[in-house]
Amino acid sequence: MATSHVTTHDERETWPALRKGWSRKCPNCGNGPLLRGYLKVRDTCPVCREELHHHRADDGPAYLTILIVGHLMAPLLHIVFVQFRPEPLVLFTIFAVGCVGLTLYLLPRLKGAIVAFQWSRYMHGFAPGTG
Repeated sequence: MATSHVTTHDERETWPALRKGWSRKCPNCGNGPLLRGYLKVRDTCPVCREELHHHRADDGPAYLTILIVGHLMAPLLHIVFVQFRPEPLVLFTIFAVGCVGLTLYLLPRLKGAIVAFQWSRYMHGFAPGTG
């Protein structure tokens, strides 16, 4: 008869961690900055010393950013074009600036949220004793 080895961890609440990650703060303490620069995740939190280098955000934030920006801007582009028929250069300029601005806003926040999600679910080495 096989026995299963079950490890128990303290419960980490997902939604508070996601909110902290979205605000680019440490998912553990909520005070220390999660990112060093625009997208580089710190190795450890400078406030609570939580190790953050285990994250595997990779291309996830970029894919989510493309998904969100595309789903917001494509219908809006269609509505503006059909309702107002602006000049093509005006339309391009407005939507190019909108897409770039929204992308720059979302990318670090989504990266923080993905790292926080991984932390809250003990993924990729975030479990105690695996680092």
